[in-house]
Amino acid sequence: MTLLLQDRDDRGVVTLTLNRPQAFNALSEAMLTALGDTMDALSRDDTVRAVVLGASGKAFCAGHDLKEMRAEPSTEYYERLFSQCTAMMLSIQRLPVPVIARVQGIATAAGCQLVAMCDLAVASDDARFAVSGVNVGLFCATPGVALSRNVPRKAAFEMLVTGEFISAEQARVLGLVNRVVPDDAFDAEVETVVASIVAKPRVAIAMGKALFYRQIDVGIESAYADAGATMACNMMDPSALEGVQAFIDKRPPSWSEERA
Repeated sequence: MTLLLQDRDDRGVVTLTLNRPQAFNALSEAMLTALGDTMDALSRDDTVRAVVLGASGKAFCAGHDLKEMRAEPSTEYYERLFSQCTAMMLSIQRLPVPVIARVQGIATAAGCQLVAMCDLAVASDDARFAVSGVNVGLFCATPGVALSRNVPRKAAFEMLVTGEFISAEQARVLGLVNRVVPDDAFDAEVETVVASIVAKPRVAIAMGKALFYRQIDVGIESAYADAGATMACNMMDPSALEGVQAFIDKRPPSWSEERA
């Protein structure tokens, strides 16, 4: 069975589907490798405009494959495994286009981390989220890094120390997901987000995404300096010059594929 399915439409929208439904799409070492290699390859492809990350079956992702983890208990193995997982998660952030999580069913532990690392997330109203490692004696330390950068501190800590599930609507209120919709409107809502993104110039989105993550973890003065330099560079791109002129002229912008 192919662990990670890939599809691409004529707009350059890539859909990746975790494909271990019988294991609730757990992140085995092979799945981590497939995801990391694919994200790295997509980051080098200038024709990609957006990535949708979904999953087959009833669950989005149940986290790490615990059977696989238990088979080789050693500090060296676990350090290597979590380092591999971290590298994969960071590859999502390095991708120059937005990555949208399409979440149904459960997203637990590293699966919840995966949602948190995506730039945007649309959830089915039956989705549930937890960082539940503590229930088996394993504090979800690495998922906590991503979770605490998405939701308020006390909410993140409560999830980490109780292991309890939150609903899709709670996840939306806390900021873990952007939108929650019924099953019958799920794909249409994902497409609404995708269509809005691909209607914008790729270069502006790419520069903006890179700046967005750089500025989060620095002081405000450094963030503004970086943001100002980024906007100046962005403004000199033909797509921005055309977009501003179109606004002045009260007409739609004419963005060619080369500029987009």
